[in-house]
Amino acid sequence: MLPSSRSGAGRSASSASAVAEREKRNTMKVITTKEFDEKFDRGEDISEHLDFSKGHRLKEEKAKTRKVNVDFPEHILALLDEEARSIGVTRQSIIKVWIAERLKEERKNRLKSVS
Repeated sequence: MLPSSRSGAGRSASSASAVAEREKRNTMKVITTKEFDEKFDRGEDISEHLDFSKGHRLKEEKAKTRKVNVDFPEHILALLDEEARSIGVTRQSIIKVWIAERLKEERKNRLKSVS
């Protein structure tokens, strides 16, 4: 092999990026999904198992919002606050995420039943 080919000189950009991608995969520590989830749940650093080279930022679209008032029984608020505290988010955040997840699931189930 020529020294220039080992150093990457003379390679096309796409070829060089393919080599870099293979090298990245070869150096990434591989674990099972279960092990990954357990590390995440314990709050451990999982960055060594992620390939950030393929990530991209989504366009920050300002979603139009409206305020709504919802009355909850006190025991439900206490449970919401406890759960929000345990994962380090606000009550409002956990409510929005859970409602969005449920709506997505309901839509998926509805589409499944139509087909």
